[in-house]
Amino acid sequence: MAHGYESGRLDLPFVGISTFGKRPYQPDWSALDADVAVIGAPFDFGTQWRSGARFGPRAVREASTLFSFGHAGAYDHEDDATYLPGSVKIVDMGDADIVHTDTEKSHANIETAVRAALAAKALPVVIGGDHSINIPCIRAFDDQGDFHILQIDAHLDFVDERHGVRHGHGNPMRRAAEQPYVTGLTQVGIRNVSSTAREGYEDARRMGSDILSVRQARKLGAQALSERIPAGARVYVTLDIDAFCPSIAPGTGTPSHGGFLYYEVLELLQHVAQTHDIIGIDLVEVAPDYDPTGSTSILAAQVLLNTLGFIFHARGHR
Repeated sequence: MAHGYESGRLDLPFVGISTFGKRPYQPDWSALDADVAVIGAPFDFGTQWRSGARFGPRAVREASTLFSFGHAGAYDHEDDATYLPGSVKIVDMGDADIVHTDTEKSHANIETAVRAALAAKALPVVIGGDHSINIPCIRAFDDQGDFHILQIDAHLDFVDERHGVRHGHGNPMRRAAEQPYVTGLTQVGIRNVSSTAREGYEDARRMGSDILSVRQARKLGAQALSERIPAGARVYVTLDIDAFCPSIAPGTGTPSHGGFLYYEVLELLQHVAQTHDIIGIDLVEVAPDYDPTGSTSILAAQVLLNTLGFIFHARGHR
């Protein structure tokens, strides 16, 4: 199999423009032709403590260039599978425009980007930004049929309203559960002191949530955990980087000790990709300035690329 190394530019990871995985940039959203459309959502006005996730998309893109060697796919010897072969077309749409201090305009621009990806029949992959960017992402799916949400996160994010705030990073799962086309939520990794009060947990369960801590998830294992998602459900995945232990992902605004390690999340996503149709992904809360090593951004890029590999391998791209 030709890998493209023998002719033309070597194009090492540190050369060129940092699109996601060094894939083509398509600024004309009306001309999208792709299986995967990557969207940056550099918005962090929804944070309640440390800001900085606005730089997440740029950092994750730069980190993703590390994994740009596999021009003809990436071979995994454990799975004996080649993931993301050339038949999987990934494009980078760039960023939704952010209007400083204006949540509604910024969210509307993110929603427009996701709608453009969906109109092109591409799988939207949105890189935040704080977790409030999930709100416009879910809104964009209002004409896509019913689906279930898998949230991997340290925090429940099920606050209804505080001091008039309904669209911050503590609210997205509540806003999602209110949508008639969201049939339920599986919320995994929730732990320790939470920003959501007891009443929020009670509301979440009443509105169709299955809530599991890291320790409960570990006890079940990845396969049994994935089987808690209703059979046949289409799944939207929202992954907060603080689901991971801050020992491996310190670059986030609200770190919470006791989190997942890499393979615990990766194996869950692999099982879900094998058994369910994943229709959208967002990865949020990477705040690179809190991690001078860059490890958090590399983790985010690696999780996204591997998950895309699992999704399209399950769809027959091998």
